[in-house]
Amino acid sequence: MKKRRRFKQTTTLQERIAEFTDSVRRQADATVDRAQKEALLKKVHAAETAAALDQQLSAS
Repeated sequence: MKKRRRFKQTTTLQERIAEFTDSVRRQADATVDRAQKEALLKKVHAAETAAALDQQLSAS
């Protein structure tokens, strides 16, 4: 039976999502290909939605 690799996160989910969105946004700014840029911006939007949902759930 395989053992799960467990570790504690050193940063909060909000911080990790913010870092991810910043890096993907920089990639999108550097990208010339329109289709790839739209795909990257779609990822940013999804991450921002996840951050908003996490914030709403943790406020309850």
